[in-house]
Amino acid sequence: MGIFDDVAGKVRGMAGGGDAGLMQGIIDMLTDRQSGGLGGIIQAFNQKGLGHIISSWIDTGPNLPVTPNQLHEVLGPERVQQLANKAGLSTDETVTKLTRYLPDAVDQATPDGKVPEGGLVGKGLDFLKSRFS
Repeated sequence: MGIFDDVAGKVRGMAGGGDAGLMQGIIDMLTDRQSGGLGGIIQAFNQKGLGHIISSWIDTGPNLPVTPNQLHEVLGPERVQQLANKAGLSTDETVTKLTRYLPDAVDQATPDGKVPEGGLVGKGLDFLKSRFS
């Protein structure tokens, strides 16, 4: 099994309990070229002074926690609402679940402890996206 199959399996496992819509939203967000995808999320964390948090998700060590309020601030109300609509959840429930799922999704998208260069992360996340479509 290739690395992308492994990552897809792990992401699928994270989506247990009826949260597949939210996981699909996360994958869409990480692959959205218009908003910058994973790079755009990293930039948003850095701009809000939370770069150390997302860096821990990318690194191979333990993931630092993030609060619902921090995620709401980084992602913005429009993106949170889009994710909530896709998942069929309230915005509060969405950001609460994102505190668990988003760090793991970023961690799985950066398996070597760094953001792959040359569009590899995009290709990997596109593959994941195709597995949830």
